Amino acid sequence: MAKVKEKFDNVFELDLGDGIERIGTKSLVPNKRVYGEKLVNVKNTEYRVWNPNKSKLGASIINGLKEMPIKKGSKVLYLGASAGTTPSHVADIAEDSPVYAVEFAPRIMREFIESCEGRKNLFPILGDANKPDEYANIVEKVDVIFEDVAQPNQAEILIKNAKWFLKEGGYGMISIKARSVDVTENPRVIFEAQKEIMEQNGFKIVDAINIEPFEKDHMLFVGIWNGQ
Repeated sequence: MAKVKEKFDNVFELDLGDGIERIGTKSLVPNKRVYGEKLVNVKNTEYRVWNPNKSKLGASIINGLKEMPIKKGSKVLYLGASAGTTPSHVADIAEDSPVYAVEFAPRIMREFIESCEGRKNLFPILGDANKPDEYANIVEKVDVIFEDVAQPNQAEILIKNAKWFLKEGGYGMISIKARSVDVTENPRVIFEAQKEIMEQNGFKIVDAINIEPFEKDHMLFVGIWNGQ
């Protein structure tokens, strides 16, 4: 019999008895897989195993994330939705609250829309995260912005969107991909530079997690927005 323990609000540790550390979320759409994930039924509740090799947020939780601001009832803006792997878990966590998910590439958006089927709180938006004014008529004020965008100005994109959409005291979470900022620089230097940009523009950093070995040269930061 699998054992389940709540790690964060609506995020669960799943013990399947084989010694492997796993996390998961309650499925909003039972019997539906989004990316081939394992489904586990415990006491008539279905959990989706969250694969840290395919999700930077999942990897950060496995690696010891201390601040997890996405909770049941959180309104979330997700930048860089891709095919929907992590947004689907975020939607599971938020339950009845909206998750606005922005993706730039039309081809990937088609796959993402399939992932959204059945998740009535997950809203796909075809748009450029660099231009938040383009989707300002769709997105409301949110509690959390999560960003996973492979662009050279990653911290600046988070700040732009925070100014438009993030509530004062809300949280910004960003997965920094060092090689997208500068392929020649030491990743540690890039992480510090991106952190400094955030701190100088309204964020107080409260958590930082290196997500290797799941993703090379990636760091996830969590910051509180002071409403600048």
